[in-house]
This record gives sequence, structure tokens and C-alpha cells, in this order.
Amino acid sequence: MYKELEKFKVTNSFVFTSDDSLEQVCNASDGCGVFLVYDLTSDRELIMVGSSGTVQNDGSLKIKKGGLAEKIVEGHQFAKTGRKYSWPAQMKLEGISSLEVVWYETFNSDVKAIPTSVEGQVLQSFLDENGKLPRWNVAF
Repeated sequence: MYKELEKFKVTNSFVFTSDDSLEQVCNASDGCGVFLVYDLTSDRELIMVGSSGTVQNDGSLKIKKGGLAEKIVEGHQFAKTGRKYSWPAQMKLEGISSLEVVWYETFNSDVKAIPTSVEGQVLQSFLDENGKLPRWNVAF
């Protein structure tokens, strides 16, 4: 676990295979925060970090409809609409049997951490350790 994530208490995870419905297995909240995607085919390799939610200049939170759950399921990746379609296709392409998605609410009534900032901290730690970003993160 990344030390940047230890303070977040609203968290959970789910496993996804290319035969699953991402909409059905996704247990992420409609809150804001970050999600980490691990390839379980190998040694639980971190392959992606993403986030959802924007903090406004008055300190309020702007949540897109559906929050983390919506971002995970419907977010665009690999030039296709919705991860519910692009993840299974990419998994088959790469020979990935299953993914684990771990999510954290980083901004709620108990804690106020900007989701994209936390995402950046986790990506920076990964970059420091590996000299590159996770393979499903195109850029940051």
C-alpha cells in the first residue's frame, strides 16, 4: 500500500475478469477519490492510477454524476467509450486474466484531500520506484 493512501478510511476493492460485467462487480462509491488498478496475472502489478472529483476555489467539491463508480465504469480509455468495453478488450490483448481495483474516497466529511493531488502523489511514488508510470497511464 502507498503511504499516501493510509489515512483514507472509506475504501474497498473488487476483482474484475474480462467475462464479468464491470457495472455489476464495481462496488466503488459515488464519492470522490482515487482508484488503483492491479494486474493479478503477475505479481499484483500496479498498471493504472485514476481519480474522480474536483475541488473548487471555495473549497467545495464538484462531483460528476456517479463519482468513482461512474468514472471507473464509464471513463474513456484506450480510445474507446467506457472502460466497461475497453478494459475487457485490453485484457484479452495483453493476456490479463483478472484485475483488482482498489478505491479510496479522498474527499468527504472526515478528510479533505484533492483527488488529483493524491493521484499525483501515488504516481510520483511509482515513478520514483520504477522510473516510469504504470503502463495503462498514458501521461500525467
